[in-house]
Amino acid sequence: MHTKASGNANGYLCAIERNQNGKYNVRVRAVFAPEAKQPGAGREANGHRTGWMLPVYFLASSFNGAMKKLEEALQLLQKNEARLRFWGVERTDDPNLAGDLLKEFGLGLDRRRDFPRKAAELDVARERPVPASLLAPVRRILADSVAQERPVDRAASVAGD
Repeated sequence: MHTKASGNANGYLCAIERNQNGKYNVRVRAVFAPEAKQPGAGREANGHRTGWMLPVYFLASSFNGAMKKLEEALQLLQKNEARLRFWGVERTDDPNLAGDLLKEFGLGLDRRRDFPRKAAELDVARERPVPASLLAPVRRILADSVAQERPVDRAASVAGD
């Protein structure tokens, strides 16, 4: 799935939900920026310069564990953009390649089309580590989204009794 990214930065849309087993399901939509222009390369025609998106997810048993894993996942996505691009844009003949690459990182390919409304956005320059200072607002937004879920869950369980 191709999409635009602003400037030369990769964008990440992060959301967290609790599943029926009480685990935290963290979803990330990574939007990778188009490659920088190279004079005389002539690569625009074959699609190498377009941005692209990779939706991934992982499960964690605690909120703190989810935030730690999210930081690791963002760092891995940033660091391994070229390897992931091979599958995400080039679409190799092996459909399991992305799954294998993501499993290596402890992630799964998120095939769901819908995305939670309450999500945190973050932009990071291509091929740069994710600074910890950018993760603090993400953590707050995700904590708020989980806190907002809880009263709804309690109300549903009380109504069912």
